[in-house]
Amino acid sequence: MRRWYRPIYRDVYVPKRQAVTLSDRTVGAWLWSKRKGAIMGVAASALHGAEWVDAEVPIELRMDCSRPPRGIVARNETLLGDEVMQVGNLPVTTPARTAFDLGRFQPRVQALARLDALMGAVPFSVEDVAVIAKRRIGGRGTRQVRELLPLVDGGAASPRESRLRLLLIDAGFPRPKTQIPVFDTSGQLVRILDMGWEDFMVAAEYDGDQHRTDRPQYVKDLRCLPKLQRLGWLVIRVIKEDRDTDIIDRVYEAMTSRGWKP
Repeated sequence: MRRWYRPIYRDVYVPKRQAVTLSDRTVGAWLWSKRKGAIMGVAASALHGAEWVDAEVPIELRMDCSRPPRGIVARNETLLGDEVMQVGNLPVTTPARTAFDLGRFQPRVQALARLDALMGAVPFSVEDVAVIAKRRIGGRGTRQVRELLPLVDGGAASPRESRLRLLLIDAGFPRPKTQIPVFDTSGQLVRILDMGWEDFMVAAEYDGDQHRTDRPQYVKDLRCLPKLQRLGWLVIRVIKEDRDTDIIDRVYEAMTSRGWKP
């Protein structure tokens, strides 16, 4: 064992030369629990197909353990029968229960991004999540879950887009629509905008790292902008280095110029 394998948790081993994936760590955590724990939280969302989950994220398990090993978070939570399902051979919280946990155990901005990613992967019923929250009125983070549920949007294409959308909502703008298709006069698709307000023909686009590393995409985006302008769209391009106040000011100027009255 020492020669060919290495431990990832106590009594759980992988081949020494094998790169350990999130799936490996999730299965390993379940084996460490003696096959008694249920996968929760961010790891559960990944099993349901949610994107943007780092391979090193802590694995959350429903179990009673005061000193779990590094990389595992034990939560002594009550799970009802309708809140657990099988994914592969693993017991995993249902999409609705996973959404409930994402909304209360994560900071507000990160929670919305996680909820958006889960909704994009496996659309869940907001009403089902609300029922779970109602069962646990007064519990940790329940209020945050209830506040975030109406804002969840599976159309967000990245955590940064989720953050931008929440920033605009918190600033008092109407809730933007995501993934807006724009067609030219001949009916050809010009672009699908990240988010915006069709009534005012104002959009906000988050330019991520792919715009810097993917040259063809960068060129395509540059060529789209004049077409969008000719069609009457005002597009606010946002990058990671922009300050929140600057973003809000630019959107405010664009929206009021199109007749929006705050």
